Amino acid sequence: MPTKKLNTIDADTLQTIAYEPLTFLVEDLLPQGLHLLAGAPKIGKSWLALWLCLRVARGEPLWNFPTHPCEVLYLCLEDSFQRIQSRLFDLTEDAPPTLYFAVMAEQLHSGLVEQIEQFLKEHPATGLVVIDTLQRIRTVSNDVSPYANDYRDIGVLKGLADRHRIAVLLVHHLRKLGDDDPMNMISGTTGLSGATDSNFVLRKSKRRENTATLYCTGRDIAYRELSLEFNSDTHIWDLLSDDCEQAGEPHGRILALLSPLLREQQEICAPAKVLLEKIDPAGAEGLTPNSFSHQIRKSVDALRRSGITVSFRKSNGERLICLRRADGVDDPAAVKSVTIDPVAAAAAPLRGFPA
Repeated sequence: MPTKKLNTIDADTLQTIAYEPLTFLVEDLLPQGLHLLAGAPKIGKSWLALWLCLRVARGEPLWNFPTHPCEVLYLCLEDSFQRIQSRLFDLTEDAPPTLYFAVMAEQLHSGLVEQIEQFLKEHPATGLVVIDTLQRIRTVSNDVSPYANDYRDIGVLKGLADRHRIAVLLVHHLRKLGDDDPMNMISGTTGLSGATDSNFVLRKSKRRENTATLYCTGRDIAYRELSLEFNSDTHIWDLLSDDCEQAGEPHGRILALLSPLLREQQEICAPAKVLLEKIDPAGAEGLTPNSFSHQIRKSVDALRRSGITVSFRKSNGERLICLRRADGVDDPAAVKSVTIDPVAAAAAPLRGFPA
């Protein structure tokens, strides 16, 4: 049998492909992909997960982080509908119709993926699926390698998230033994935490305290530690501090630089060097064409929320950055966020998000 040839692409061609930019459901915190939220039993993971679902379904900020409105599916596999109803009333009197719940589901390798895909087919505006807990959908494996078993299970869910360009959040447990690195406390092998796009660990310093730290790390987010306090009256984890508050500044600076240019003309397509000469002729920002282009690429989603669409193409051997101000937006810097009706989002090219 002949060996199957590798499917390769050269670097120059790769840089000309206009891939859809990564979209965040929660800006700077939760992008499309597979994510793990781990914490000790009864610490309040489910309260945090439910509140996250509510905020995303409504398009309301999660703490200081803007969200993209979309439909949400929450698999509460350790609860009943009655308990979910009680928790919903503790959080709000006006739950949105774009948040859906299920308390029973098939196992991971025996129908779960098909069930979720059927839901996505019926609800194409879905952007977030939460599975609470991961252990409830797994079966005992005869695999001699726990790492291989963990990596295989996560790989199936990662494939689901990537195929449909959604975020899948798995609620999971921590080991009982402490560790200086909170990520090492995630129950299971590194096949779990290593194969996800982001990992979030909710950890109290003392069991009886109402304060905890949410450690956040991932491929597409900056490492940050959020200090939280659980409010027993509202049942919400309130944000006390964020050690990475400067993370959003580069996006804001790029927006401030581009806005005057796009107020003068609705659309411009030029090499990074030419754009940089227009917006910063004196070089006061200390940007090079390469660093400027990099900042633009990292800010595509943030710029889109302010009414600026970005695309890249190659012409006559030069790489061009194409910027366009959305109709009806006179000053992009004054736009806090361009949002949409989550139900109407079904017609968008990205699941649940604006084009």
